[in-house]
Amino acid sequence: MENIRINKYLASVGIAARRKIDEMIEQGKVAVNGKKAVLGLKVDPQKDKITLNGRVVTAKKEEFEYIAIYKPRGVVSTVADTHAREKIVDLVDSHKRLYPVGRLDFESEGLMFLTNDGDFANKLMHPRYHVPKTYEVKFLGGVSPTKIQAMQRGVRLTDGTTAPAEVKIMDPEGRGTILKITLFEGRNRQIRRMAEQLRLHVTKLKRVAIGPIELGDLKSGSYRGLTPTEVLSLKTAADA
Repeated sequence: MENIRINKYLASVGIAARRKIDEMIEQGKVAVNGKKAVLGLKVDPQKDKITLNGRVVTAKKEEFEYIAIYKPRGVVSTVADTHAREKIVDLVDSHKRLYPVGRLDFESEGLMFLTNDGDFANKLMHPRYHVPKTYEVKFLGGVSPTKIQAMQRGVRLTDGTTAPAEVKIMDPEGRGTILKITLFEGRNRQIRRMAEQLRLHVTKLKRVAIGPIELGDLKSGSYRGLTPTEVLSLKTAADA
């Protein structure tokens, strides 16, 4: 095996996504041949002794698992929580150490993925891959054409103007308005921040698709394994 960046190697054996591994390296948790690793370091997994928190990382590639799950509202999309709230990983019965691909905030619900494949997670989360994500968003009251056009053009936020979004009006529900919004970038809480800027009030936010994979018939809190074809389609979407 030729030399490979340490974050890519550790991701390939299922330790975590590359960004998380970079954090571990910066925290001094990763060592190579007894010396603390640095960002960008290249290693030869067949010759170098690589440790994480003092434990040797073997070159044996872990069997990967890919899960689609409907995150309920009121569940955190992390593997740990300081407030003892229910975590998305608690909803899945698996002997593997899975972690979420991206996030949905506490008040939002809908489609997420869990996996132990760090490279797969990194591709879907990294901004440069632009895997589209689609949401059904219910707003209190009406949403004017001007505000819909603003979302379609891009909304100015504190971290810059958002990329143009696809926005479709769905059938009104009660006293609210439902829009189907597709985003092509991965900013934190983007739809809620866009709504705040446009003085709109979100009453429900549900992610219904990530790339070619739709939420479908999954019920809140339920999950299923992704098929090999679905995994390939997501990797293809990330490479597009």
